[in-house]
Amino acid sequence: MKLVFATNNQHKLEEISRLLDGKYDIVSLNAIGCHEDIPEDHDTLQGNALQKARYIQEHYGYDCFADDTGLEIEALGNRPGVYSARYAGPAKDSIANMQKVLEEMADTDHRQACFRTVIALILNGEEHLFEGRVDGSILRAPQGEAGFGYDPIFQPEGYTVSFAEMDIDEKNRISHRGRATQKLYEFLSQHDSLEDKR
Repeated sequence: MKLVFATNNQHKLEEISRLLDGKYDIVSLNAIGCHEDIPEDHDTLQGNALQKARYIQEHYGYDCFADDTGLEIEALGNRPGVYSARYAGPAKDSIANMQKVLEEMADTDHRQACFRTVIALILNGEEHLFEGRVDGSILRAPQGEAGFGYDPIFQPEGYTVSFAEMDIDEKNRISHRGRATQKLYEFLSQHDSLEDKR
């Protein structure tokens, strides 16, 4: 099955492809000739994920899925949340985003946070949503070189390392995107099984 993943983020593509175990032909926006900046102007992760998936389906006609992810920090009133990618400005600069979070949290020991991912799938004209969440805390300084986004300052619950200090398979087993993608994978597998019986 060919599915368009509404992203050109190479890190996300690699994670998703590994999580789906190579059983699906996952292609990026570049691969279908989509170079537009797809709008993400909803105030929920679910709204943004659906908006991106609908855009691809309506303009390009492909079955597709899109995700939106937010880092929600209790001490910041669940910011940056839906604005995580652009928290420090429209440039989507992950280092600047992390620095802004660390500066805003410099004077607090209340460091609980969670990552949430919502995946919106449009398959055969029907919409489906899958959510994953991982709880943890915000470190006082970046740790590790792997991962992307806020990974160097997020330490998942029950671990002594940041996401950026884990290898990709270890991170995928427990991450928000990994959990949402597992639900997507189970749904697609069930769908394939039903199709085979017809």
